[in-house]
Amino acid sequence: FFINFCALSTAKGMIVKMKYSSEYQVLRKERNMILNKNVKQFISYLFVGGIATVVEWVGFWILNGLLRWQYLVATTIAFCISTQANLVLGRYLTFKEECADHIEARELVSIYLASLFGLGLNLLLMYLLVSKIHIPEFISKMVATGIVFFWNFGIRKFGIYAKNKN
Repeated sequence: FFINFCALSTAKGMIVKMKYSSEYQVLRKERNMILNKNVKQFISYLFVGGIATVVEWVGFWILNGLLRWQYLVATTIAFCISTQANLVLGRYLTFKEECADHIEARELVSIYLASLFGLGLNLLLMYLLVSKIHIPEFISKMVATGIVFFWNFGIRKFGIYAKNKN
């Protein structure tokens, strides 16, 4: 018992010393800076995504609701317009540190390939929700947009604009 207590007390003392060491403080500060930056980027992307969502929903409402275009066609056109809004706003507001001053061909191709996948996911969700589950079109649009939002942020954050890519 005494040996275990001494070992525990020594280990606890090492942890306390480590907790207040300068290396620990530096690592902790770096971790907090990274977490804060990620949270700020996510909040910024919520704002950017919110604007792109409004663009997409208004476009969908005009094409499907007013002009009575088929919902998958309206989804495609509205998604393409909102992708452009998302590209411009996301690049200059959310991922400005990771971006060059001008759009490079590789970045543009990556954005549109990621968006093409997002469009496919959006269309699949719309088809399933409207045609199979029979949820009204605009409500389906809101659900699909919410799901695709996370794909868009993730692929941009950890793919297209990830720093130190090899």
